Amino acid sequence: MTKLRLTAGPFDFTAQMEETNAPKTCAAFKELLPFRNQVIHVRWSGEAIWVPLGDFKIGVDYENHTSHPSRGDILLYPGGISETEILLAYGSTCFSSKMGQLAGNHFLTVIEGQDNLSELGRLVLWEGAQDILFEKM
Repeated sequence: MTKLRLTAGPFDFTAQMEETNAPKTCAAFKELLPFRNQVIHVRWSGEAIWVPLGDFKIGVDYENHTSHPSRGDILLYPGGISETEILLAYGSTCFSSKMGQLAGNHFLTVIEGQDNLSELGRLVLWEGAQDILFEKM
C-alpha cells in the first residue's frame, strides 16, 4: 500500500493509493511524483477543491470512478467532456462541471489529517488558490 504526503496550503495530510481498485490511475500518477500545482475551489461540485489540468492526458480511462466522493476521497478525471482535473472532496460533493455531472477515478484516500480538510476548503474558498504538493513517503 503506497502512501503519499500531501501538502496543501499550510496543511499536511497522508493519503493512501487505491492500488487494488484503480491500479492504472495509481501507476500513472506515481510517474508524475513529486507533483506540484495549485488548488482552487470548485464551481459546481459543492464542498471540494480541484487542480485544473486542462488538456493534459494522463493516459488512463475510467476505473473505480464515482460522481459522489466521500470526504477525503481524491479523484482524477481523465478528461473527455470536460478538462482533466484532480478533485479533493472535503465535504458533500457531487462531481460536475458546466457540461454536467462527471465521474472521476477514486485513486487516493486521505487517511491522516482529515480534521483539517474543512479548514483547507474554507481557506481556498475565502483566500484563493493554494499550493499543493503530492510526494511519496
